[in-house]
Amino acid sequence: MNVFARYSDYSSWLLAAEPASRLQARLGGHYRNWLTFRGNTLAMSGLVIVLGLILVALLAPLTGDMNAATHQVLANRLLPPSASHWFGTDELGREIFNRIAYGARVTLVIVTMVALIVLPIGVGIGTAAGYFGGVIDVILMRFTDVFLAFPRLVLALALAAALGPGIENAVIAIGLTAWPPYARTARAETLAIRNADYVLATQLQGASSFRIVSRYIVPLCLPSVIIRLTLDMSGIIITAASLGFLGLGAQPPLPEWGAMIATGRQFLLDQWWVATIPGIAIFFVSLGFNLSGDGLRDAFDPRSVT
Repeated sequence: MNVFARYSDYSSWLLAAEPASRLQARLGGHYRNWLTFRGNTLAMSGLVIVLGLILVALLAPLTGDMNAATHQVLANRLLPPSASHWFGTDELGREIFNRIAYGARVTLVIVTMVALIVLPIGVGIGTAAGYFGGVIDVILMRFTDVFLAFPRLVLALALAAALGPGIENAVIAIGLTAWPPYARTARAETLAIRNADYVLATQLQGASSFRIVSRYIVPLCLPSVIIRLTLDMSGIIITAASLGFLGLGAQPPLPEWGAMIATGRQFLLDQWWVATIPGIAIFFVSLGFNLSGDGLRDAFDPRSVT
């Protein structure tokens, strides 16, 4: 039997007031969130910017191979933007357009790797503290407070300096300093749901603490944590660019936006495009993540009025 026979289209099926299955109810909830997000013009603008970043990173080889972004052509040094050189060239004659495109790949690698570090640490510590409470909560939260006591950028600089320059060490330094807010968010969500009826029923059935936390609590904490991560992406990008600017991030000749600003600052007055264009890229990508994060927060906020 066709499950869509009662409905005029897929939209009606997703928005049904009385879902016929758990899958329909789940997909309907996601669809309603998408409609809320889509109705936010600024959020959609942010999504377009983020998708544009991903598209530029994926299509970077079409603009030129990696050699075009790293190979020196001194005869073309410091050429202004033109039809031949869209974003101009830098002090070594390298195409800034190609370096921006390949720098988008570096940025995506950094934010992805940082997310893979902060999510498990933050969610793990936060849910454990909120679920078990007592001494475990006190110890884990005081440990979190120690990291919150230091400015994130200063602590990341100290860790990156201790680990040494390089993109891998920069990712580790950023990840190890960015997880505390996610732990607090996960703890707050866990405290709100740990005494829910379905959690107590699962405990009475003899389920282990690990199973309860991993299967019933973590999935409900993830939306809030992911929204927080999206809002923090701009800070992560700026921190990574700051490390690159100071020589502690990605190393030459690898194109990285912060390092590009650092090398171009000496030409800022006469050849403004060398440092300004990477700065504009950082600005727009950070803005895109901020707008997308605001839209996700509005879409997934149960207190919002639709």
